[in-house]
Amino acid sequence: MSSPSGVEDSKEDEKDEESNRLLPLPSSAQSQSQSLRSEEDSDEVAFEAREKILIVDVEEPDSIDAVDYVPPFSWRKLWLFTGPGFLMSIAFLDPGNLEGDLQAGAIAGYSLLWLLMWATLMGLLIQMLSARVGVATGRHLAELCRDEYSNWARYVLWFMAEVALIGADIQEVIGSAIAIQILSNGILPLWAGVLITASDCFMFLFLENYGVRKLEGVFAVLIATMALSFAWMFGDTKPSGKELLKGILIPRLGSKTIRQAVGVVGCVIMPHNVFLHSALVLSRKIDPQKKARVQEALTYYSIESSVALFVTFMINLFVTTVFAKGFYGTPQANSIGLVNAGQYLEEKYGGGLFPILYIWGIGLLAAGQSSTITGTYAGQFIMGGFLNLRLKKWMRALITRGFAIIPTIIVAIIFNTSEASLDILNEWLNVLQSMQIPFALIPLLTLVAKEQIMGVFKIGPVLERLAWTVAVLVILINGYLLIDFLKSEVKGLLFGFLIGSGAVAYVSFIIYLVFRCGTSPLNGLSLELSERIT
Repeated sequence: MSSPSGVEDSKEDEKDEESNRLLPLPSSAQSQSQSLRSEEDSDEVAFEAREKILIVDVEEPDSIDAVDYVPPFSWRKLWLFTGPGFLMSIAFLDPGNLEGDLQAGAIAGYSLLWLLMWATLMGLLIQMLSARVGVATGRHLAELCRDEYSNWARYVLWFMAEVALIGADIQEVIGSAIAIQILSNGILPLWAGVLITASDCFMFLFLENYGVRKLEGVFAVLIATMALSFAWMFGDTKPSGKELLKGILIPRLGSKTIRQAVGVVGCVIMPHNVFLHSALVLSRKIDPQKKARVQEALTYYSIESSVALFVTFMINLFVTTVFAKGFYGTPQANSIGLVNAGQYLEEKYGGGLFPILYIWGIGLLAAGQSSTITGTYAGQFIMGGFLNLRLKKWMRALITRGFAIIPTIIVAIIFNTSEASLDILNEWLNVLQSMQIPFALIPLLTLVAKEQIMGVFKIGPVLERLAWTVAVLVILINGYLLIDFLKSEVKGLLFGFLIGSGAVAYVSFIIYLVFRCGTSPLNGLSLELSERIT
């Protein structure tokens, strides 16, 4: 009985000796390799090595081994890198964004299309920086925050990220439930649609078992469904091409449309999406120690993200212009929302080859389902990264879904029959997510400019100032939304005192994050001034 095991042990020893002979390592490198392996065993990772997609090379072997050689552009490689950017782009198309689009179109007409374009470009910059962090370090943003900040700070960051994710998920699930209600002719109530949408957790787990590419393929189908649905609506309603071009090229902003303008910008950058993109890029097998490989990956991811967000811009443009054509200047403009948008469309454009109500429902369902699945994905990375929990994927997915589904079911039962109440709920959720934006952007911008973390791939001073300008602008815009909302909603001395106390703690934590890593433009400016004085 002992001889077979002895033979097997001797064979394994021979394999180890052969591998050591072919790939000799210094003793220090061996100990470092062993420590890295033990760290990988103990730490949560976004993707296991077996899950990652291998990027196949078509170059000559000699050029591949060159340290600084960046291979020429390859369509085949672009295809292999395509996927993470489109999953990230789903956040630009969730039901909350669609509601912002239709309200901007109904109330402001075509006048805010220029802002939609520039907001999308700002979102592209932030998401490219998120991808840069993941590719250059081999770790995603939540993992880096876990190591960079003290325990109390990372727990606060994790809590804020979870709050933002839950708020977004409630909107997404409610949007899917509304779509299911539309497509079932009102037979299924809102809470039933919520339960059906909750089952996407199991579909997500099923798809993950078949690999990342299969999951990305499903999202490609859902995005295509949205694009076709809303493009069909665009073709049916025939918005004015002249007004559309004027809206994109000529900046216009009136006092009556300031709230919609704030909503357009505020919906573009989603806190959980910043964490998500930095993890999604890790699905490709890239060695962060090889400068040329990192540079190549960043190039392809930049192209892919740009294409993905161009598609989302076109879809958002379709929705905005359809409602601008149909409802701008009408009595319904100020009362339109996700719940009644389909019915208003049917009354305005009913008939045709396929009722526009169902076209809207199909597009909304695709938006809701895809965004809830990416929310589940983001929740896994956020929880695993901040807390370093080595849980099985089905367990993490169930925990993540539970955080959002349970409050969503309660919301659906309470607000099932009240369109006005759902609109108020949506405003509260928008404010809730707006509050969390600094806790994703500030860590991202401080880490991506830090040489100890990014090495040669840290961003330069010009890009850093541009990124901080965008971040400050987005934070201020969302701060305006927050203050404007609280002014109308906060009543009573006690409630006001609690809000004021919370605001002090909130601002104090933001200041801590800005100066904690020492890489903000304010620190750079003070250093530059001190050097000039001396």
